Amino acid sequence: MAKTNPGRFFEDYKVGQVIRHAVPRTVSGGERAMYHALYPARGALYSSDEFARASGLPSAPIDDLAAFHVVFGKTVPDVSLNAVANLGYAEGRWLRPVYPGDTLRSESEVIGVKENSNGKSGVVYVRTTGLNQYDHKVMEYVRWVMVRKGDLSAPAPEAVVPNLAKVVDPKDLVVPTGLDFSNYDFELAGEPHRWADYEVGEKIDHVDGVTIEEAEHMIATRLWQNTAKVHFDATFREDGKRLIYGGHVISMARALSFNGLANAQMIVALNGGAHANPCFAGDTVKAWSEVLDKAETSAPGVGAIRLRLVATKQGAAPFAYKGEDGKYAPEVLLDLDYWALMPI
Repeated sequence: MAKTNPGRFFEDYKVGQVIRHAVPRTVSGGERAMYHALYPARGALYSSDEFARASGLPSAPIDDLAAFHVVFGKTVPDVSLNAVANLGYAEGRWLRPVYPGDTLRSESEVIGVKENSNGKSGVVYVRTTGLNQYDHKVMEYVRWVMVRKGDLSAPAPEAVVPNLAKVVDPKDLVVPTGLDFSNYDFELAGEPHRWADYEVGEKIDHVDGVTIEEAEHMIATRLWQNTAKVHFDATFREDGKRLIYGGHVISMARALSFNGLANAQMIVALNGGAHANPCFAGDTVKAWSEVLDKAETSAPGVGAIRLRLVATKQGAAPFAYKGEDGKYAPEVLLDLDYWALMPI
């Protein structure tokens, strides 16, 4: 019998199937240092233990997206090893902070399948949960992936497409225990803009750009133990290019958004997201944000702000992301809708 694992193909997924993903990972300050080396991430709450303690936390957590990448990476060998592309996200929530020393593992439930009309691939929907060493949930999210068929003669399954919420209700946002922005130090955080200064409909050009390097993308993808073939093997795509991991674009855009949103400290929900077009080495990523909504929380001094984060590459028009036909412009790489916590 073969000892190697070719990965799951579309016909291998069944609605209701639960997958416990291999290789738990204990995170340390090393993940934080590498994350800050790979991206221009400067969020004060994740950079300074003292700033975090002044905000009511025991110490600085691991960056919210770094924790997401660790949980996500565990799922790749079972969910997207044979993926054509990761298509989107919904119903994501960060349920508790992750600290150095925590051990993370992941589980996924298949909640939908739908074969594509070409009969060569299909879309798989999974709900993934990240858990720590105490089996406490640290995050959960839904994503859908286009996966190749291994056997083109395999019959199409009954199509099941889950009905997903377009937005996480503000009342369902989880504010970390003890978080208190009553004595928030805006000078140390880097900007004076607070929750009350942002208006729904406001758009912010984050100005800066970063050209994606092949080496940095490969380091990042290995760091998160993402094994998807499209990211590593240049022979896996007809164009001979390695696809940049979508999470790499998310983290780059989020880090760029510091310029204008330095006080949007913690991501607490992922309402939706789409990797609109592929990203390759040599592309220069820029970002802009739009304020979609605001909500109060019960935590002292803490407000929630709903943001659309759009990542683009060279040639993109300012604040444009869709054409009259409703399709994404070819220069748009990412359209992410999320809730963050900000001092009032």
